[in-house]
Amino acid sequence: ASEATVLIEGETGTGKEVLAEEIHKNSPRKKGPFIVTDCGAIPEQLMESELFGHVKGSFTGASSDRTGAFELADGGTLFLDEIGELPLHAQVRLLRVLQQKEIERVGGEEVIPVDIRVIAATNRDLSKMVADGTFREDLYFRLSVFPIHIPPLRQRKQDIPALVDFFVGNKIRKFGYRDKPPLAPNAWDRLQSYEWPGNVRELRNAIERATALRHYEKLAVEDLPEKIRAYRGSQVVLGGDDPT
Repeated sequence: ASEATVLIEGETGTGKEVLAEEIHKNSPRKKGPFIVTDCGAIPEQLMESELFGHVKGSFTGASSDRTGAFELADGGTLFLDEIGELPLHAQVRLLRVLQQKEIERVGGEEVIPVDIRVIAATNRDLSKMVADGTFREDLYFRLSVFPIHIPPLRQRKQDIPALVDFFVGNKIRKFGYRDKPPLAPNAWDRLQSYEWPGNVRELRNAIERATALRHYEKLAVEDLPEKIRAYRGSQVVLGGDDPT
């Protein structure tokens, strides 16, 4: 129920956006919008326009007024993914918005109040970026009122059975099947021994692939992606597997 700004830290694929949406769904803002903005996917010259909007004629190509992410999220939650990619000039404006709860569109003079909660996420070490001078210290502390660190999957392998059950269930519902295909013992062993550099996202993709291939039969080692099949601790084994 808090309005505190949240900073979610974790490697790529750990589920930061999923967690952010769950925070929104379980907050008093759940009936409001949940707007996702990937700061790493926006060209630097368009960053402020995407976040704060712009007025017609404010720059070349601005043929009409544009509503930015902050206005779109009014009454709800704005999720700023990959916040570590935000350039310094946009960091200054973001800090001002968080403090004053109001924005000005690029090229505009009107002050527009916004009622939002901000959740930010990053796979980078923001504290190191602060030390290096590439991320503002005052913004870092403003964002990390409630920090959450998501451990990589290799550090929480006890979660793998529940995640596999969830992903298999999702896939068979899409296919219209009634029963979940079991995993062969050696497939379980491989899932538990693999280090999952792509984290939960990689596990989801592997299970969706295996489910699509085997349907009602057991999900076997041969149904998993090759690099998982070939993994033996710190070694990669070349050659086939007994698929039983």
